Amino acid sequence: MRYLKLSALVISLGLFFSEAKAQKTQIDLLFIGDVMGHDAQIVSAYDSAKQIFDYNEVFAPIQHLMQAPDFTIANLEVTLAGAPYGGYPQFSSPDELAVALKNSGVDVLVTANNHSVDRRKQGILRTIDVLDSLEIQHTGTFKDDVDRAKNNLLLLEKNDIKLGLLNYTYGTNGIPVPAPTVVNLIDTTAMKEDILLAKQQNLDKLIVFLHWGKEYVHLPNKGQKQLAEFLFKQGADIIIGSHPHVLQPMEMKETATGKQFIAYSLGNFVSNQRTQPRDGGAMVKLTLAKENGKTEIANHGYYLTWVNKTFLPKRAKFEILSAAEVEANEHKGLSDFSRIKIKSFVDSSRVLFQKHNIGVEEIKN
Repeated sequence: MRYLKLSALVISLGLFFSEAKAQKTQIDLLFIGDVMGHDAQIVSAYDSAKQIFDYNEVFAPIQHLMQAPDFTIANLEVTLAGAPYGGYPQFSSPDELAVALKNSGVDVLVTANNHSVDRRKQGILRTIDVLDSLEIQHTGTFKDDVDRAKNNLLLLEKNDIKLGLLNYTYGTNGIPVPAPTVVNLIDTTAMKEDILLAKQQNLDKLIVFLHWGKEYVHLPNKGQKQLAEFLFKQGADIIIGSHPHVLQPMEMKETATGKQFIAYSLGNFVSNQRTQPRDGGAMVKLTLAKENGKTEIANHGYYLTWVNKTFLPKRAKFEILSAAEVEANEHKGLSDFSRIKIKSFVDSSRVLFQKHNIGVEEIKN
């Protein structure tokens, strides 16, 4: 009898600790910067022998980092409007760019930026259709008001953690948004309403991805800081920025209601902008942990990335490299020119972040 009671106690304790362990879950997020599509990138991706486009080699060196998180989220700063393809100033990239992004681990693309309307209504509609066909989740641009009402708040759910994602841009390069399509513009009244609606979804955390700031400037301006404070006050938890095409600082803030994270600009993820510091960027990794019903940012950091452009016999080759991995490999395989360029980008980026980041460190392993 005593043995049976002891066995029952052991079983009960086992169930108790099992339930306690099950109450703690986590989710990993990776945010990456501007995915551009300049003319040189389009030419580079074309395989004349097979007469197809293929961008997979661009992301191959860091594919393992992109595929590891539960959700990898990037800014798609081109349209997928179909041929004729072209880069700046009115971008339309081959669909194969999106295919390669998905193959490499990208789960979500935000599409509200100053190039959203480069190819007018056709560009907006076709970009949405292509992403839907590839089953890449997205938000920021919409076919019409009905589409926006249904899909403006993008829900990301895993491991009993429910996240919301909203996306806005400062403008569309002066090109009017053609009816009935919609591009989310930065408007505090509309954003406040969106956040109020988002909070009705019982979210664990709300992410706002913004296209803002001044190009090629390393520090956020007054307008960015004011808008960030406004969004945090309304209930945003994480703010990720793009558009400057260079890095801007990151901050982890401790508040009475929990942690708040902001990266003002992640720079270029991939582009043909070769003038430093436009030739690289950063990827932010956040781990959210949920325990006993409360979700918090448990770990955070960033990877520095750099775009290596080399010249093959018939074309240029673009590839995104992890700075820490290149250093660990003692820069093997790089030309003398690339070695100098990546060192310069990494050194200047570290100086910027060491001086201006608040509570956010580089991931080097």
